[in-house]
Amino acid sequence: MAQVEEYQDLVIDALEVVDFKLIRDKGDIHNDALTFHPAMAHQIFGESETIFGYQDLHVRVMYTAGPLHIYLGVEYGKRVNEISGGEIKADDVVSTIAQSLPDGCYFINLDEFLKTLDKADKFQPFGEKISEYTQTSDDGSERLFEIYQCDYKSSSFLKFFARLQTFILWFVDAASYIDTDDPQWCYFLCYEKYKNNDGQWQYATAGYTTVYEYYAYPQNKRPRISQMLILPPFQRLGLATKVVETIYKFYQSQKNVVDITVEDPSEEFQRLRNFVDARSCKELKSFARAEIVKGFNKEMVREAREALKLNPRQVRKVYELLRLFYTNVKDEKEYRSYRLEVKKRLNAVYYKQLKDLKKMERFKMDTEMLRARLPTVKQRMEQLQEEYSVVEQDYQTTIAKLKAL
Repeated sequence: MAQVEEYQDLVIDALEVVDFKLIRDKGDIHNDALTFHPAMAHQIFGESETIFGYQDLHVRVMYTAGPLHIYLGVEYGKRVNEISGGEIKADDVVSTIAQSLPDGCYFINLDEFLKTLDKADKFQPFGEKISEYTQTSDDGSERLFEIYQCDYKSSSFLKFFARLQTFILWFVDAASYIDTDDPQWCYFLCYEKYKNNDGQWQYATAGYTTVYEYYAYPQNKRPRISQMLILPPFQRLGLATKVVETIYKFYQSQKNVVDITVEDPSEEFQRLRNFVDARSCKELKSFARAEIVKGFNKEMVREAREALKLNPRQVRKVYELLRLFYTNVKDEKEYRSYRLEVKKRLNAVYYKQLKDLKKMERFKMDTEMLRARLPTVKQRMEQLQEEYSVVEQDYQTTIAKLKAL
């Protein structure tokens, strides 16, 4: 009897054989220049990110560029089913991917899928346009992008969004679908407006961001940016920055917004956020160079919250970033003063833990096990230097972008 172990050469890396395309017209089907691969596959095919049982496997996942109708196609040379005489079965790739898709929202017949392109020119963005952006390339050509805000729950929009958020399982780690039945969600959608082969304007979906509007007493709200994804063909065009700026302006104009926060931001998103916030804060009176060098103060928190809806923790990060921006790192006294202030913040939790232990010991409580879990002073100093180095490197990356403006 055949054993799976005998066919280890049929274990395939999903990242290498799965590819995506955004289709604007039928000619795009065979245009390999449009192909892009997933960043991850563990949320579909498990931690190993592998597919078993095929030779020369090619998995095609295609979306119509605007309405995002989905096609799933699988091509291969041979399957383990035939090679093993039927004793072993290959993974059902289409069924596995389909489990992550909304019911009935994909095609497995290419001709049926292509029929949806005949109606793609009728696709219009959902919601209300609140911003537009022209991206100019090095050769002088221009591309037009529009950003829409949508908070209504029509069935057509929900079906469209269900297709759109399927991308996150392939491109955002630890992502999950949001509950669209919750009325507190607000959607920001980015589209490219382009002319088709007939010279008519059409729209291609470029990305989206979801924002959850938390209630704040008594009649206020605290928007929290949750998910953001710019689709790979539209990355490196400055769209993420423009979307964040648009979301900020949308909420900054509302008097009942307390502040804007972000849910578990990735390192990349935090750098983007720092850049946008630092650029805005540089224009505020309390963040002028003469004020920055005096140290962090409550006026910075007040002004940044009132003008930009920033929360206190983010204001502190922006202060540190801009202080480094103005610091002469070749002046040892000035640079040392900066490092000590940042390290003091980074070490605040450790000092609080030590303070709590001393308080417990005054009451004759046993702290031996708790102290054993804490690093020694020497270990903590080494950790602190590592933490600081990471922070400064991050800030310097953002500062380089600020200086390039």
